[in-house]
Amino acid sequence: MLRKVADGVLIHQSEFIQSNAVVVQGRAGVLLIDLGIQGSEMAALANDLREWGQPVVAGFSTHPHWDHLLWHLKLGEPPRYGTARCATAIRVLLSDTGWKARVAEALPPDIAEQIPLDLFGLITALPAETAQIPWDGPEVRIIEHQAHAPGHAALLIEERGVLVAGDMLSDVLIPMLDLNAADPIDDYLAALRLLEGVADDVDVLVPGHGSIGGADQVRPRIEQDRAYVQAVRDAGDPGDPRVGPSATFGKDWLPGVHKWQLQQLARPSRDIPAR
Repeated sequence: MLRKVADGVLIHQSEFIQSNAVVVQGRAGVLLIDLGIQGSEMAALANDLREWGQPVVAGFSTHPHWDHLLWHLKLGEPPRYGTARCATAIRVLLSDTGWKARVAEALPPDIAEQIPLDLFGLITALPAETAQIPWDGPEVRIIEHQAHAPGHAALLIEERGVLVAGDMLSDVLIPMLDLNAADPIDDYLAALRLLEGVADDVDVLVPGHGSIGGADQVRPRIEQDRAYVQAVRDAGDPGDPRVGPSATFGKDWLPGVHKWQLQQLARPSRDIPAR
């Protein structure tokens, strides 16, 4: 179930959009980043950790989208952190008495009943500008930005050379912009510059969805995401293989996401400045 990608860092990949959950071993237990999707996966992970004598001492959600906010009772009730902006977005969602129905609408119908929502979104906000996750383990630097979602955070496990990129730098998914933001294009390009700034420190790249990459994949994936964002800014053809005719992953729905993003950016009410 778990695969080692670096010393003390393991991943589990869900079948749902190749979602990657990350386990980081500390001195007293583990940190879980973006836990998996289905309850059976989470329970199996909890069983594995219990057999290894590794309690969960902390969790972290990279951003406030449903598939990064899940939890399972078998994993205990440690603090589950997120950036202040991330936690605010979740708090607004949960303040609506109909939040569960709203979230349920976003779940994939074929596995919706297998996704537990009882502990959904119980995130502890870290103070604004917090630089590292507070836990007894390897230093995990928080690289906060506003691409894809409010308060999105990439995490750099510096001692292990591992970059947990959240929903960026995927080999299977195109950049998905936060079209509710004032300037989604500039937000995304700024985030890519931040990730570019730590690229030389990365030996292992873990995207939220897709394949794990080595050091030789970090800059190419940054450039591929940048080229896509610049192309949609200019209403051009990105020539991106992830939505090209030869793509196999998400071929039934990912081109539609690309088309929808182009349409939303072209709305007269949205004036995205050229960069």
